[in-house]
Amino acid sequence: MKKLRILLEILIVSTRLGLTSFGGPTAHLGYFHTEYVRRKKWMDEKSYADLVALSQFLPGPASSQVGIGVGVMRGGVLGGLTSFIGFTLPSVIVLMIFASLLTTFNIADAGWIHGLKIVAVVIVLHAIMGMGKNLAPDTPRKVIALLALLGTLLFQSVFTQVGVILVAAVIGFILFKNNEEDDHQSASFPIKKSAAAGCLILFFILLFALPALRELTGSYWIAVIDSFYRSGALVFGGGHVVLPLLEQELVPMGWISEEAFLAGYGATQAVPGPLFTFAAYLGTVMNGWIGGLIATAAIFLPAFLLILGALPFWDMLRNNAKIKGAVMGMNAAVIGILISALYTPIWTSSILQAVDFALAAVLFVMLVYFKLPPWVIVVTGALGGTLIGLL
Repeated sequence: MKKLRILLEILIVSTRLGLTSFGGPTAHLGYFHTEYVRRKKWMDEKSYADLVALSQFLPGPASSQVGIGVGVMRGGVLGGLTSFIGFTLPSVIVLMIFASLLTTFNIADAGWIHGLKIVAVVIVLHAIMGMGKNLAPDTPRKVIALLALLGTLLFQSVFTQVGVILVAAVIGFILFKNNEEDDHQSASFPIKKSAAAGCLILFFILLFALPALRELTGSYWIAVIDSFYRSGALVFGGGHVVLPLLEQELVPMGWISEEAFLAGYGATQAVPGPLFTFAAYLGTVMNGWIGGLIATAAIFLPAFLLILGALPFWDMLRNNAKIKGAVMGMNAAVIGILISALYTPIWTSSILQAVDFALAAVLFVMLVYFKLPPWVIVVTGALGGTLIGLL
């Protein structure tokens, strides 16, 4: 009975956060800190900092992984699953409804959809500016970011992006191997190492087995699951980086048009919760509500397996200077990948004339300098796109 009460409490709190957490991953971590550390006191400052550091180390959606981790530490694996459902489900439902309206009424060419595409330009540019200060603050990492940009622009494929990240990891391992932490910390997590190892093994089995099954069977559904799972498994640096991976996976296959893809990305900025729920929109456009649920499960599964698998081993990893150096290199490469994504497909498909650039400039000032909430930017972008369509 006590366990059930704990799970119900986790569900209520995480759902409230899922309904109100606007602003992207960094803002989500602030909401989590206020709710879980200050108000509920489910964990102390140090444990929360450890969990955030782990989520930054792993690929996948950082805020979702922190939410899962908080749930695990509060109520075990079921607590982690409950926390994930509460935080994710509200935006999943909204985006699936939006996708259904988009396909039912064929509104892909509407002016406000074009406005949402311009919103995507502004959001990604803002993300690059914020992340660049933290992930590429010095000359070596700026050079890594530049090389990543050149590689992803000149050789555009999902394999190029993965290769760029791996090469950046090697460079970071070599350049920053003597980087030392000022303090070595430790933490305790309620998961056995044997169970954690099983999660990590399953993560890698699915990562390599799904592409093989896709080729062997030719199954459409296996191909869909593989595309979303692989995109979720290879994202370093936050939800924005999943955009180029998904675009390369879905648009060339003809599963979704580039216009519908970018419209959905713009709409995702208007809802609270994790950016990875963009997959719910994509899956629904492609295959209805069932497709939306399958795509959501597939893209979040790597994050769930990784956070459960890494928690008991985090102390060993975070205090290893060489591993931290490799991560520093990968994080710098993320900036180059983001800039590449900003140029194509986002900029080239959205900024088509001078008035589009003017609207983007207005939205950028509203977001960066006036610091208005993201939903205001989205609404303004949709209205501006409508007006442009009437010109």
